[in-house]
Amino acid sequence: MGRPGEPGPGGGARGPPVPTYGWEEIRKHCLPTDKWLVMERKVYDISRWAERHPGGSRLISHHAGEDATEAFHAFHQDLGFVRKFLKPLLIGELAPGEPSQDRQQNEQLIEDFRALRRAMEDMKLFEADTKFFSLILGHILLMEGLAWLVIYLLGAGWGPTLLAAVVLAISQAQSWCLQHDLGHVSVFKKSRWNHVGQQFVMGQLKGFSAHWWNFRHFQHHAKPNVFYKDPDVTLAPVFLLGESSVEYGKKKRRYLPYNHQHQYFFLIGPPLLTLVNFEVENLAYMLVCMKWADLLWALSFYVRFFTCYVPFYGILGTLLFFILVRVLESHWFVWITQMNHLPRDIGSEKHRDWVSGQLKATCNVQPSLFVDWFCGHLNFQIEHHLFPTMPRHNYHKIAPLVKSLCAKHGLSYEVKPFAQALMDIVGTLKKSGDAWLEAYLHE
Repeated sequence: MGRPGEPGPGGGARGPPVPTYGWEEIRKHCLPTDKWLVMERKVYDISRWAERHPGGSRLISHHAGEDATEAFHAFHQDLGFVRKFLKPLLIGELAPGEPSQDRQQNEQLIEDFRALRRAMEDMKLFEADTKFFSLILGHILLMEGLAWLVIYLLGAGWGPTLLAAVVLAISQAQSWCLQHDLGHVSVFKKSRWNHVGQQFVMGQLKGFSAHWWNFRHFQHHAKPNVFYKDPDVTLAPVFLLGESSVEYGKKKRRYLPYNHQHQYFFLIGPPLLTLVNFEVENLAYMLVCMKWADLLWALSFYVRFFTCYVPFYGILGTLLFFILVRVLESHWFVWITQMNHLPRDIGSEKHRDWVSGQLKATCNVQPSLFVDWFCGHLNFQIEHHLFPTMPRHNYHKIAPLVKSLCAKHGLSYEVKPFAQALMDIVGTLKKSGDAWLEAYLHE
């Protein structure tokens, strides 16, 4: 190696030496106005750029002061394109003597996981089958039409109304799954069309904002079951989960009778999540962030819904019918999305490696034709969290390979029966409530 300014092998002058940093220095840069992260042993200063990050500033900021290599590969499919945006942010590299990962993470596990990912890329398992997703959309639209047809043919009595509401709720549940796919997977070759597809499904078929959902959901994937980083488990003071139970108990906080949260969960959890919490949060996000295109898409849902059902029920009756559908849909959303996460490890940031962090927060539910369809393949939650950009029709192909990786490194690969997974949600709430009460009463 020559000195800076001396001719290089090609005859040109060498540039200044690249600054190098150790993990002790990098860990300090995890503040709101001072954020560094490491990817592929390169150090980037994202302090100002984080606000322009397409996935949201919170998502990328959750990795400040850490190695984000696995997250970088997990969330981005066109890495070459993304690296163009990273070049101006590069400030140095890890010092030669520093390990690629901080905090004594399992280097062999990380290497084995990367090899597994490369093998899956070679097998083209990250390529989506457009016909599969077209069939999913087709059966959603079919159910939408079937619900209207039931009322048109049978009338607006209690029986047809309830049947139509159930069909619509299932359609809404499947729409959640499809828009979730479009947010993660390159169903279309051009990412712009992916987003347009997600806006259509999320907006026209559901009445929500695609940007709002991605803002929430990608944080969940980056740091699942980590308080203040995963919005799905930051539920205090309404519900206490994991470590927050003991923390609230020790501080003598009692906003609600948490030892009974497994009971009041049935009153305010499944019935009201999409009807109240999501509706309010979604509208506030669109207005505050000025997502006017999303707002128009959402309005198109309500225009269509009321246009279809006002002739049968009138305005008030249609509003009540909408509430019924949302309540049924909300039950599906809570039970199906939380059966893989709430019974797992929930707590503060542990700075685990990508594989260990995802496995600690997820479990699978035994597959079957019905469960796969009803859950939208979210029963393969382990595979989905490890490889979020992989289309769901390939989860069953990679599950044995992931299971083998876990067995090699002594990691838990938990698979539950469907009914047991649902019951474990209630059991987890009761366990957390009891932990709060014990800490609360302890002197």
